[in-house]
Amino acid sequence: MGDAIDLSGDGGVLKEIVRRAKPDAVSPSDDLPVVDVHYEGILAEDEKVFDTTREDNLVFSFELGTGSVIRSWDIALKTMKVGEVAKITCKPEYAYGRAGSPPDIPPDATLIFEVELVACRPRKGASVGSVSEERARLEDLKKQREIAAAAKEDDKKKREEAKAAAAARIQAKLDAKKGQGKGKGKGKAK
Repeated sequence: MGDAIDLSGDGGVLKEIVRRAKPDAVSPSDDLPVVDVHYEGILAEDEKVFDTTREDNLVFSFELGTGSVIRSWDIALKTMKVGEVAKITCKPEYAYGRAGSPPDIPPDATLIFEVELVACRPRKGASVGSVSEERARLEDLKKQREIAAAAKEDDKKKREEAKAAAAARIQAKLDAKKGQGKGKGKGKAK
């Protein structure tokens, strides 16, 4: 879909968007650090799949920034939105390094992951924010929907007016032709 973005600044973590999320989709944040993902991991060297959640359709859940996953995932997932699918290429120093992860991942392996961010949510026991903040957020969403609906209604009205004007022009042309046709084609009186 697009060129790879260098997330690490040194070519160690590259991200290419496979499918964009909806514009209003949420991203992981300090309030929503727990992510659920579908993924498929491939060895760059031979394109062999070494791990996947797709076969059993399970999601993999973890908290960003806690060191529970390879460094490249912490870097890349922070840039994603729910619904986005990205191809993440990870150099060894951002993956399993010199040691690898035997038996599936050899030493110094570059890995490619296709990752879909399914959801992001608060830590267990944490709240997303106060009730008043949530109410304000919902009110803002409602206003945005109302503005969008008004714009849509405006467009509909303009289209209907344009159709009516076009129909009036056609009718005027037809009426003009009828008016020109009177008196023509009648025989001459002798």
